[in-house]
Parts: sequence; structure tokens; C-alpha cells
Amino acid sequence: MVSMKDIAAACKVSVATVSKALNDQSDIGEQTRNLIKKTAKEMGYFPNAQARALRTNRSYNIGVLFVDEGQSGLTHDYFSKVLDSFKMEVEEHGYDLTFINCSKKNRTRYSYLEHSKYRGFDGIVIACIDFNDAEVTELVNSDIPLVTIDYMFNSRSSVISNNYAGMQSLTEYIVSLGHKKIAYICGEDNAVTQRRLAAFYQVLEAHSISLPDDYVIHGHYRDIEGAEKHTLELLEMKERPSCIVYSDDYSAIGGYNAIRAKGLSIPEDISIAGYDGVTAASLMEPSITTIRQNTAKIGKTAALKLINLIEKPKTTLEETLVVEGILEPGRTVAKIKGK
Repeated sequence: MVSMKDIAAACKVSVATVSKALNDQSDIGEQTRNLIKKTAKEMGYFPNAQARALRTNRSYNIGVLFVDEGQSGLTHDYFSKVLDSFKMEVEEHGYDLTFINCSKKNRTRYSYLEHSKYRGFDGIVIACIDFNDAEVTELVNSDIPLVTIDYMFNSRSSVISNNYAGMQSLTEYIVSLGHKKIAYICGEDNAVTQRRLAAFYQVLEAHSISLPDDYVIHGHYRDIEGAEKHTLELLEMKERPSCIVYSDDYSAIGGYNAIRAKGLSIPEDISIAGYDGVTAASLMEPSITTIRQNTAKIGKTAALKLINLIEKPKTTLEETLVVEGILEPGRTVAKIKGK
């Protein structure tokens, strides 16, 4: 294995000079720095991670705690894009990512906090997990720099999509086209669902629109089969809705399938809308009306916040950062005649 001593001998400089050049310290000439870096690359030199950790008191490794309730893993369109953006940004700053072991089948497994300490993570990002889990609470209450995505803890930094404003914008758009019988197949009861439901009802109240209680159905996110079932329930009502809003675009595709199976047309016979702005929604015919979440910005914002918490702890505030979504009108919400 090539050492800094070998590079120093090849370049006829001291080991200290090699160290300064490889760590981009300012008190060394540009020509010497370039020569040392070129020589190191040609000789196949790689810095020793353990030595760097001892020298800098950092592992340059960030832990990722991610468990999708729907068990879709990294095929989850929204969170996979968020984490991809996060990954690109932290790698630009010299950090690696390691997923925290979330399997609880092994009785000897470490807790999330124990795993994080064992790996020596400099920081942790948490996304799409049961935030009421005692192990998550233990991790959040630790002294490890941490950022959550789409969930807020009072004492921790978080990056959230503006779910309230997004649903408000989507519902206002539907109402503006003359719809008053609007059903909502929402996700399971969590913070995201609560914000979206509050916005949904707020818009309806502002327009003096009242709905039957059974127009709002709690389902699950990304549940195509469940969305099909709930859509059929709504279609069989004596007074069926003119528009159905779904918790996400994949659920909207399930509703799409159920409506077509009944021989109905979208949006001529019934309108639908989704949420998230996944690629599949724009490829449907007609394209699904939705809120496109800015996954690239969410991931990058979370990465920069966590890096600052790691590298500048004394000057970085714990705060919640909100990223706005964008209404994509699509072509699945019809204008009610007379409007």
C-alpha cells in the first residue's frame, strides 16, 4: 500500500508537505500541490479512512434511516428521488452514506442508536419511518447531528414539503372548475395526512361546500389495490362524487383502473387528482392532475442542513425548512358545465 512517505520521496518533499497538499491546506504553493496530487494518483494512493477519522474526529459517513410502510423500499418514487438528491449533495462534500439496519427479526441486532454509534456516523437523515417508534425517539434524543424529512421534532432540524399549501392549491383548482362533490381517499393517519386533510376541509369551508362524511376515506399511501376498492365504493353511492382526490399518484392510478373497469371515462364522467408528481402520472392518458413535489430541492436542502450541523455546530440553528410543491393541472379534472 502506497503511503504519504512514498509520495514524499517521489516528489522530494517532506511528509508534512504531502499531507498539506492532499488536504488542500492553503500554506503550500499551487505548483507543489498539483505535483503531489498527480504523483499520488499515479502511484495509486488512497487515504486511510481510519487515520483520517482519528485526525479529523469524523468518519465522513452519514447514516440513513429509511423504512417505507408500504415495503416498496427504494422503488418508492418520492423518497427514492429525495434520497438520490441527498446522496449527490453529501458526496460532493466528501461524505459516504450507510443505511441503518432496520430489520428487527434478529434478536441480537443493535438499536438504531447503537448501530449509529457502532458505525460512528457523523450525522443521520431520517425519512419515511414510524416516528413514534421508541428506538427512533431514542435516536432523536441523542447528541448525533440529525435531520428528518417530512416530519418535525421540536428540538431537531427538518425539511418538509408544504403539504398544507399543496393540498390547498389542488383543492382550490378543483373547486374553481365547478366541483362541489369532491371525495378524498387519503392515506393513513399521520402528520402528512393531517396537514392535507386540514387544507382540504379549509378550502371547502371557505367556499361553503359541505360533504357527506363517507366522501372521505382513510386508505394507505401507494396502495393501488386499496384505491381501486375504495373508488368502487364511491362509484356505487347513490350520489357519487364528481371528482375524487387520491393520497398519491399511484393510488390515483388505482382509481383510474377502477373507473375504466366500470366503463366510465376520465374526466368526462368523473374527474380525479393525485399528489406527488411522479413520472407515471404524466405518462397516463389523460395525464393526471397532481401536485409535483420538488424532490431535488428537498434532498439537497436536507443534505446541506445536516452538513452544516456536522461541520458548523456552533453557528447552525435547529430549524424546520419548508419546500413548496407545484400544481400540475394535467387533464383529469373536467370543468363543470355552467362554470
